[in-house]
Amino acid sequence: MASGKTHDYHILPPDIVPLATTIGAFTFTSGMVLFMHELPGGKFVPWAGLAILLAAMFAWFSKIVNEAKAGDHTPVVQLHQRYGMILFIASEVMFFVGWFWAFFDFSLFPSEISKVVGGHWPLKTMEAVMDPFDLPLLNTLILLCSGTTVTWAHHCLIHGDRDGLKKGLWITIALGLLFSSLQGYEYMHAPFAFGKNTYGSAFYMATGFHGFHVIVGTIFLAVCLKRAYNGDFTPRQHFGFEAAAWYWHFVDVVWLFLFVCIYVWGNWGFPVD
Repeated sequence: MASGKTHDYHILPPDIVPLATTIGAFTFTSGMVLFMHELPGGKFVPWAGLAILLAAMFAWFSKIVNEAKAGDHTPVVQLHQRYGMILFIASEVMFFVGWFWAFFDFSLFPSEISKVVGGHWPLKTMEAVMDPFDLPLLNTLILLCSGTTVTWAHHCLIHGDRDGLKKGLWITIALGLLFSSLQGYEYMHAPFAFGKNTYGSAFYMATGFHGFHVIVGTIFLAVCLKRAYNGDFTPRQHFGFEAAAWYWHFVDVVWLFLFVCIYVWGNWGFPVD
């Protein structure tokens, strides 16, 4: 229990940051509706909402870091933080369930949606797809290696090896950036476009959404690296890093399913570019 406290909870004082986060999220989503329907305000309302949202997130996360330094993250608070992170990852899993569902619905039951895919899968209009054992396989190995290095960094932190923690984070971040770069290169040279057919839409939504998560996870780890240099983490209290590691492993596992189901299994019968 932190000094001066009579309970294991940390009572937050009234703060404008949660309200600002709500306003930013509402403004951004409403602005995106205006943008997609080409209505007045669609060109600047989303950006205003995004700016408010990012500023509120930065302020909120800074407060959480300061609370950790002040000793406000008691064992009970840390337990609830873990529950929150688990629920957040579970909600992210549901997003990917939707993309996988769409892909398997198109591929396994083409005759039931013949007006959409022409009653055939693979699509007869497809000329070629990506070779799963080219860049996708390389990206799979990169993410698997990054999962190993982030685990190494966590192991070093638990055992008080701050130098190993920093090295492990540097390598993991570099691998994440390499993955994003290769995926961008892959998209630029893809033999099919987004939105031209159901295969392209399902492929880009699933792999692109995962790519976005890789970018978010890389930023998450970069913040942890900065905090490691600031000396914030201790072997007994380092939930910020632990949450980042959980998120990164989640990204790794989702990619394995994407690689096996969409790149490998989903490409059978297609000519490979």
